[in-house]
Amino acid sequence: MPPTATTVSTDAPTTPAAARTARASGALLVLGFVLLSLNTRVAFGQIGPLAPVAGWGPGTVTVLALIPPLCMGLFAPLGALARRRIGEERGLFWASVLLVLGAVLRTAGLPGLYAGTALVGAAVAVVNVLIPVFVRARFAPRRIGTMMGVYALSMGAGSAVVAALVAPVAGAWSWQAAIALAVVPAVLAAAGMAPQLRVERRADVAPGPSPRRPVGRTALAWSLTAYFGIQTLVFYATLAWLPTILVDAGLSRTTAGTDQAVMILGLAVGGFLAPTLAAARRDQRPHILGVVAICVLGLLGVLLAPASGAPVWAGVLGIGMGGGQALAGVLFTRRGTDQDHVAALSTMAQTGGYLISATGPALFAALHTGTGSWTAPLLTMVGLLLAGSVLSLRAGHDVTLPRRDPSGK
Repeated sequence: MPPTATTVSTDAPTTPAAARTARASGALLVLGFVLLSLNTRVAFGQIGPLAPVAGWGPGTVTVLALIPPLCMGLFAPLGALARRRIGEERGLFWASVLLVLGAVLRTAGLPGLYAGTALVGAAVAVVNVLIPVFVRARFAPRRIGTMMGVYALSMGAGSAVVAALVAPVAGAWSWQAAIALAVVPAVLAAAGMAPQLRVERRADVAPGPSPRRPVGRTALAWSLTAYFGIQTLVFYATLAWLPTILVDAGLSRTTAGTDQAVMILGLAVGGFLAPTLAAARRDQRPHILGVVAICVLGLLGVLLAPASGAPVWAGVLGIGMGGGQALAGVLFTRRGTDQDHVAALSTMAQTGGYLISATGPALFAALHTGTGSWTAPLLTMVGLLLAGSVLSLRAGHDVTLPRRDPSGK
């Protein structure tokens, strides 16, 4: 009989054999989770560093930057559907298989790059929705923040390594060879999640009636959507255009690619720290304001000193954006009352949020074309972050209903 789902905890099993089984299951669970996390953003982090080397025009870069958030928004509901039909474990495995197919397709010239990026975006949409539910279901409550941090750290580390390699590989061979680098972590992710196919579905996966109001009618869900949408808009716009901004400021293409890798490494650092710190608290509003402040500092640094301080500002911006992205997972798990609620909040916030963010690269490009400089795009991102910090505050805390006076007054 297939094993049931195992929750990683520190509770001692009753026998040595049970202890060995629990350790093996826990190790496979963590290994698969890390391998999947390493792969989740690799494909998207390749475009910015490759754009100057491959000679792609602004239209190509804009479309390639638009496809991932658009697909992750449009296909986010598939994550909730997969959870209801086959459970989180199988949903994540089959999404990782689609990641492999998409990574291979992306090497087939520009048409394949467009189509493969769309397929990868659809697969990542499913992963994005299922990861918070998976973490809440399979890890002890005190581990949730750490595991969401591990998810973001691994995601950023995988992207940083590949982003640093793509320009040299493209220069030595071709941009197709550089794109093919993403196939390796995709295969590892699928292999890492394969053992989870043996886990029995939990009873709570089955759909059932709920007295809860639809999430679309709650201020919480809309606040989460605003937070995630604005954070992700800034993330994808910056990911697409930062190397070009730095090249226009006088840096070489290789240096700009290296600075992009520094930013992505910052994503990993911020992505680990923010959820690890935030999950231990009941109120995440200070953390929301903190990541917004760091993002604003990084954008202003890129605006005022793009050449002399590029590595510093890229790192600061990466820490802020990584923290902002990873904090969303904590907000979903902490604000959700159960796994169904977490999935519903995650689906709505990511559907709406990614559709909002899909406008980011095109907005960045249009403002640059219209003004002839990068000042307007960067200041617009700053303004959006400041507005988003206000709209996001409801997402940062639980609402405590006032206690009724026993006298009825």
